[in-house]
Amino acid sequence: MDKKLANRVSVITIIVNLLLSLLKFIVGFIGKSQALISDAVHSASDVVSTIAVMFGVNMSAKQSDTDHPYGHERIESIFSIILAMMLFVTGIGIGISAVKIIISGADIEIPSKITLAAAAVSIAVKEWMYHYTKHTAKKINSSAMLADAWHHRSDALSSIGSLIGIGGAILGFKIFEPIASVVICIFIAKAAIDIFMDAVNRLVDHSCSDEEIEEIRKCIEQIDGVKRIDKLMTRRFGAKIYVDLEIAEDPNITLLEAHKVAETVHDNIENKLPQVKHCMIHVNPL
Repeated sequence: MDKKLANRVSVITIIVNLLLSLLKFIVGFIGKSQALISDAVHSASDVVSTIAVMFGVNMSAKQSDTDHPYGHERIESIFSIILAMMLFVTGIGIGISAVKIIISGADIEIPSKITLAAAAVSIAVKEWMYHYTKHTAKKINSSAMLADAWHHRSDALSSIGSLIGIGGAILGFKIFEPIASVVICIFIAKAAIDIFMDAVNRLVDHSCSDEEIEEIRKCIEQIDGVKRIDKLMTRRFGAKIYVDLEIAEDPNITLLEAHKVAETVHDNIENKLPQVKHCMIHVNPL
């Protein structure tokens, strides 16, 4: 995992989140928009989740030691679960607040038009942060960063709710904001559940996807000397993959030649699939 790249992205998103939160709070206060002020608090809370991501990524990138001979990659999955729960609570909180407003029929103060511009800026910036963080998460295979990316997306969705609510209030349709917030709540909760399940799978030795297994199989079959694949098992270990493999070779070759074939298979898998941390190979006579 590229720890430096992950930390650089996290620092950038923390700075942008703080500036965006300050902008939304000031404009919300001046423009009398409770929705924008709430959105500012939501953006500020993302700073906490990003700091947690930095901590998780740095911990999981630590080298293997005597007490942890298989490394520390699963620590990141634990942080992903925590972040998924935070995201879920955030989404449900938005939904509950919206439902309360709908049920109570609470009057919403009409905000000024300047708050519309602030909400639009927030949507654009948070959507950029989502794609920026998601791209890096995919590049370094970080589940915690992917969870943080969805925090940014949830904030963008929240800002869309604010924009609809503010626009509706200005036009005289005050009910728009809470209805939009309920819909947004559903999307955020779904994303949180997906992130949670992915992190759990990385903790319980879940096998790789069919596509990843097929990639591994191709790496094996292209090596001369491999007559048959007797067994191929994979398991996720945090962001990494472990492979347990049994191959059949010509029973008449020497031990040295059989070892050479197995070593070539081992190196081919680990070189072509960087997410594979270790490959264990057992040789059977054909």
